[in-house]
Amino acid sequence: MSKQVPGELLEIADALMPGISLDAARFFQGGIHDVVLLPGIAAVRVSQRPSGAQALPRRTELLRVIAASGLPFAVPEPLTPVMMFGERAAVAVSWLDGAGLPDGVGDPARIGELLTALRELVVTPELRAVLGAPRMYSDGHHWADILAEEVIPRLPGKWRDVGLRRLEDALALEPVQDCLVHGDLGGENIHWSEDGKLIGVLDWDRAHLFDPAIDAATMGWLHGWDNLREAVDSATYRRAQVWDRTFGVTHLVAALDGRPMAHVDSFVQHIVAWLEQERDPTSRRG
Repeated sequence: MSKQVPGELLEIADALMPGISLDAARFFQGGIHDVVLLPGIAAVRVSQRPSGAQALPRRTELLRVIAASGLPFAVPEPLTPVMMFGERAAVAVSWLDGAGLPDGVGDPARIGELLTALRELVVTPELRAVLGAPRMYSDGHHWADILAEEVIPRLPGKWRDVGLRRLEDALALEPVQDCLVHGDLGGENIHWSEDGKLIGVLDWDRAHLFDPAIDAATMGWLHGWDNLREAVDSATYRRAQVWDRTFGVTHLVAALDGRPMAHVDSFVQHIVAWLEQERDPTSRRG
């Protein structure tokens, strides 16, 4: 939800976009960045913490490469260099029209087109260079080892065997070719026109190379699993279910995106809350 823009962020937006009126500026607070929205013109992303400032140049280069990759929808493109303002880094990216859809709403044909475009995109050497290494942490640890050695042992006793079985189910999936995975296809990150056409996708901070069924699972949560069943083939649907059962797909992505896990205990708490609320997971998949 947008809010009144803090003065510090208005100053940063003005420095990045001189001469642009800020009268209509709005403020959105994300998990990693504060964002100054300039409707119809740009979105100014400002890092909240030193780790975000350090990562912003790579994330901005990733946007540039993905925007130039030939996807059949818009991707925010950098409009300015990344600039430092004290300890905060900031960049302006192009505006995307349209809006997200409410949970449970979506045309299976359109959902399928989006997932197909991501799956079939040719991963060039340039794109591979700005994405995380497939299936690996940047420090060389396999994502499954992190879950098995750091996460599952911290689960309450009643969930440990469940966690191990679900991890084993995921590891038993047949390997597929690594594709561009967005990793966070939430409602506000996919912009549609009023007549239901896909305009663009933003927030590529979690993009990585992996199984495209990860994005399918995220779309299942957003648009409903019955919609997803109609949007993808049966094999992708089955894989999406398996990935989702591995502690919830949004949590799983945090272990797939190539960044070392700095706050394992907090991560485990979120997983336990998800497990406690899950009840019968098959009932929501149709």
